[in-house]
Amino acid sequence: FQWATSAESFKVEGGWLEGGKGETIWDRFGHDNLAFENQTADLACDSYNKVEYDVYLLRGLQVNTYQFSISWARIFPSGHRDSQTEKGVLYYDKLINTLIESGIQPVVTLYHWDLPQALQDNGGWTNPTIVDAFKDYADFCFSRFGDRVKTWNTFSSPWVVSHAGHGTGEHPPGVKDYASSSYQVTHNIIKSHAEAWHVYNDNYRATQGGIVGIALNSDWAEPKTPTNSEDIAAADRYLQFMLGWFAHPIFVDGDYSVALKTQIELKLKECPSSPPAVLPVFTSEEKARIKGTADFFGLNHFTSRLVNTVKGGCTSGPGGVGDYAAGVDPSWPSTASDWIYSAPWGLRRLLNYISLEYLSATKVPIYITGNGMPTAYSSETINDVSRVEYLRRYINEALKATDGVDVQRFTVQSLMDGFEGPQGYSERFGLTHVNFEDANRPRTPKQSAYFFSGVIENNGFGTHASEVKTARQVTFTYRSTNPTPSEVPSKSKVIWEIFSSQSKFQRKIKKTGIFLSTILKALLHCFKVKASDLELCHTLSATTLSKLMQKLGTYTMINTGLNRKEWSPLPSTLTGQNQEIPISKKTLMPQDVCCRFIDTTHFVQFYSKSV
Repeated sequence: FQWATSAESFKVEGGWLEGGKGETIWDRFGHDNLAFENQTADLACDSYNKVEYDVYLLRGLQVNTYQFSISWARIFPSGHRDSQTEKGVLYYDKLINTLIESGIQPVVTLYHWDLPQALQDNGGWTNPTIVDAFKDYADFCFSRFGDRVKTWNTFSSPWVVSHAGHGTGEHPPGVKDYASSSYQVTHNIIKSHAEAWHVYNDNYRATQGGIVGIALNSDWAEPKTPTNSEDIAAADRYLQFMLGWFAHPIFVDGDYSVALKTQIELKLKECPSSPPAVLPVFTSEEKARIKGTADFFGLNHFTSRLVNTVKGGCTSGPGGVGDYAAGVDPSWPSTASDWIYSAPWGLRRLLNYISLEYLSATKVPIYITGNGMPTAYSSETINDVSRVEYLRRYINEALKATDGVDVQRFTVQSLMDGFEGPQGYSERFGLTHVNFEDANRPRTPKQSAYFFSGVIENNGFGTHASEVKTARQVTFTYRSTNPTPSEVPSKSKVIWEIFSSQSKFQRKIKKTGIFLSTILKALLHCFKVKASDLELCHTLSATTLSKLMQKLGTYTMINTGLNRKEWSPLPSTLTGQNQEIPISKKTLMPQDVCCRFIDTTHFVQFYSKSV
């Protein structure tokens, strides 16, 4: 069984212009002050500069799988191959290689909502030409990373792109056209997915041996009155307009379901002058090309709904067209999100529904590619007991479902807090706390991280069936006081010690997100210091460092410019001389310099880019 966690490019990477990256629709969204408190994803968690830091956290969790998305615009700034930037490609190379070196399988999502703005300016997902653009982008990713990446999601939660991006307009590009644009977007996404699958199947599967699927999001729809046949039918329509919209063409027959088409046809007859939905039509060739284009069924699931039948009239949107209303039971535990309520039993019912509705012929496995809940920004920052309970109950339902459904992976969303779209940083989904008020973005594992690590260590809740059914809680110890976010890892005994014996010095430098071996290489490269003197260098003022250099008999001038070609070591030995080491007047984020000085603290931060 695969235990995983995830992160999405625009939510965590930052570096919005670094390495030649192009603007995305989420960059534009933030810069237009459309997110909570005018927040942006410009820096986010700074994962672009913290690969080792993030993988360190993953090693501590003991996950065997990490799911992340590639930013299309970081590789192709314009969305097309002729704009390729190698620095963006090298970032993902480094992330993939570091994961593999740590024994963690990379799972890559090609698209998680962050379309290059240049493509959006040409119509984005409403323009049929995007199918070929996505196909070419996928082909490049398969050819460049496929020797190491063996599991691919073409899209993650594409329903959100159609619904929130082109229906309600809550997400970029902010189109409010549920009657037409949202259906056209879904149509083009399905064709794009199929083309990407065929590219892999035809050109790479034989040599790389990987698999390609899609991660679809869906709530479970429970009839509000289980004995009411109309509510039962309404609940089915809810699922057809959410999950089946994408799943039926891909996993069944290459076309939209009869239930979906019939309901839309009824609405066209009811509202001839103002159709609330215009469903595009697949050609027979397109149906044949779409059918069966998935090696697994990815599921993102967070909550459930109670559904009853209503007359939607001529209102566009799934409820209006589908003639249903959806709500929640007030007894269900709420979260910081206004749409996520804890109803874990819905997961097991949804898994069984998927198995019967979509997988009876193909028999492909189900991967739970996303499950989690948010807490408020300042609530349960470290002792996130509500998330622990949420995960415990949902994981238990997934394990129960394995008795009749082929579920092979459970992915917790997400590894760390991040930029949550319109909500900005006000909602925290992470197993790891990120201090967004600190420019260094220090991370602190939450209690949910300890809990999830315990689940992984036991491969569930225990070896006995009775334990699976009752879902005993994995034991962990709460901290008596909340540590500061810079305490990574905690000074108390934590799960990170399972895999790594750390010195006090290692714990200190962990805040900067660099492995000890990388620091050693950087020091040897820049300062020519001895390994025995390494611990003297963990926090140095300019004066102290100058004295250390004199003691070692070697002095190296350090340039804080952004281009490695601009700095050159001084070869002369300056023993006994009181040379001044230059300190930057700005807080820089150099890409090709192994270290820098911050004037305010004289703290030396080491970077691995030059090694």
